[in-house]
Amino acid sequence: MGLQQKVMEQMKTAMKAKDTVALESLRAIKSALLLAQTSGEGALSEEDETKLVQKLVKQRKDSAAIFKEQGREDLAAPELAQVAVIEQFLPEQLSEEEIEKVVIQTIDATGASGMKDMGKVMGMVSKELAGQADGKTISTIVKAKLNS
Repeated sequence: MGLQQKVMEQMKTAMKAKDTVALESLRAIKSALLLAQTSGEGALSEEDETKLVQKLVKQRKDSAAIFKEQGREDLAAPELAQVAVIEQFLPEQLSEEEIEKVVIQTIDATGASGMKDMGKVMGMVSKELAGQADGKTISTIVKAKLNS
């Protein structure tokens, strides 16, 4: 079952349960999927769908962080609630230790020896961990390993 079908099923459940947060989150996913399908070449690959969902999660996390900085917990809470709903459609996220292992393996395999190789390492690790790790987390770990 594709992402769009899963979202539609969840939407029906959310409507029956009168869960407005879930419904709003699911509608955002559906909208983003439809926009991507109509603007692109049609059907999206599973990888494209994962990237799209990751983007939605990142947008909401960023918004929540901004709201918290401004002392607006009342606006941050709904954003974080939507993150929890949207993350259901992402693959299992890896822990920092698991990401670190992949980063170390990639650095050893490529022979990277400094910040000049960060782009190469980031590209390979991001491709390998697509959908399983946040780019910001990967970047932080790569920087730490290349600087040490």
